[in-house]
Order: sequence, then structure tokens, then C-alpha cells
Amino acid sequence: MNLQDLSNGKNKMITDGQIIDAAQKYFASNIKTIDFDGTVTEGKESTMKKLNDFVGSIQKVNEIALRRSASYQNVSFSEYIFSFEMKDGTKIDWHEIIRSLWENGQIVEEQYFKGW
Repeated sequence: MNLQDLSNGKNKMITDGQIIDAAQKYFASNIKTIDFDGTVTEGKESTMKKLNDFVGSIQKVNEIALRRSASYQNVSFSEYIFSFEMKDGTKIDWHEIIRSLWENGQIVEEQYFKGW
């Protein structure tokens, strides 16, 4: 499977609301994530805990839309619009670019960029 197919599979899962399942499937055991604010999380166990905590705090998903994606060599980029209502009553609206570095069909590093 080529990189664009892998990226398309991950993007499909995310837009279908399967955020946790997509991470479980595509994140390597040595995954490193870098958030908007520079916070780094290393290792699949820590990354999955952080992701599960975030997803668990969502009350309602208003929108998950993939705007566009591209891949080249071992890097893929996906541009998303996310809109969530959180259990604490706040609302999150993100325009996000996700840069993923791939090795052997799995993501070893993912960085999140805030669009607005």
C-alpha cells in the first residue's frame, strides 16, 4: 500500500469519527506527537491516554471535515475543520493541519498546526 492510500485510510476513519481507532491502527509504538503549543508526547501508551482523555471530554461532534490532503515520500499532510461541544460547556472550533511522518506503514511523528 502506498503512502497516499495509508493517509486516505486514516483520514476516512477520522472523518467517520473513529479518531481513537485511527490512532490505534496507524500510530507506531514509538509515536511522537507535537501539539500547537509545542507540548510533546512520546510513546503510544502516553499518546493514546492523552487522546482518549480528549475524546472522552467531547459531548457532541458538530463537524469533522477533511479539506485536502497530500503526501510525498514519507510525509503526509491533512487539513481539517473540527467543531466539538465539550462536556464542560465550551465549544472548540479548529482549523488544523496535521503533518504525519511515516515509516513501514505507521506514523512515527505527528505535528498539529493551528490554522485559525
